[in-house]
Amino acid sequence: MIEHDDAADETPFDSAVQSVQEAVTYRRGFLAGSTAAGIGALAFGTSGVAAQESDGDSDTTDLDVLNYALTLEHLEDAFYQHNLKSLGGFYSEETILTADLYDHLPYGFRKHVYPNLTDIGEHESTHVKTLTSVIEDLGGTPVEKAEYDFGTMKANNPESFFRTAMALENTGVQAYLGALSLIDSPELQTAAGTVVTVEARHAAYLNHLNGEDPFPKAFDDGKTMDEVLEKAGQFIVG
Repeated sequence: MIEHDDAADETPFDSAVQSVQEAVTYRRGFLAGSTAAGIGALAFGTSGVAAQESDGDSDTTDLDVLNYALTLEHLEDAFYQHNLKSLGGFYSEETILTADLYDHLPYGFRKHVYPNLTDIGEHESTHVKTLTSVIEDLGGTPVEKAEYDFGTMKANNPESFFRTAMALENTGVQAYLGALSLIDSPELQTAAGTVVTVEARHAAYLNHLNGEDPFPKAFDDGKTMDEVLEKAGQFIVG
């Protein structure tokens, strides 16, 4: 009988959570209200959940940032579930494989696109589960999944899906970059960095699929919470 190695299931957040838990001196309560209320609160850094008190002027706490990240991961996760049949959505592998967008690409390249997109969708689902667990372990209440309208389903023409996927993945990179400096815990900051590198790989791949430069600049730009949530808000309907 093969024994399961629990260490293999650990993520970079696990040691970070333990460190933060040991450093916590008190809590300021739990994030309350609906998803919509949570998004509004996160935009202004007022969710009121504290893992550690900030030494700076900002009222934004580590749990605020984690719930902000979870809001975006919920969005990305729902997007791939909505659009890929392999994850319960609309587009089949054949539709993706024969998309006009890829007429100029050899079959040897195109045949890997759908499995790769499925991998990306599964990554986003893993991010959701991990962040949810981390927030709960730190005494917070994870923001819930919202209702979304992507407007991307068109039979035999998934071009809009690819463009939206590219926009979401690049926004994810900008969001994590902009939020890293708001995290007080060095361990959580490092753990979040392991997510942003994966999001950057996603973005580069989607850029390439859309005929864009996979790595257009030597340095990426971060975005503020307000800027990112404004972009994300166009897909959130309830």
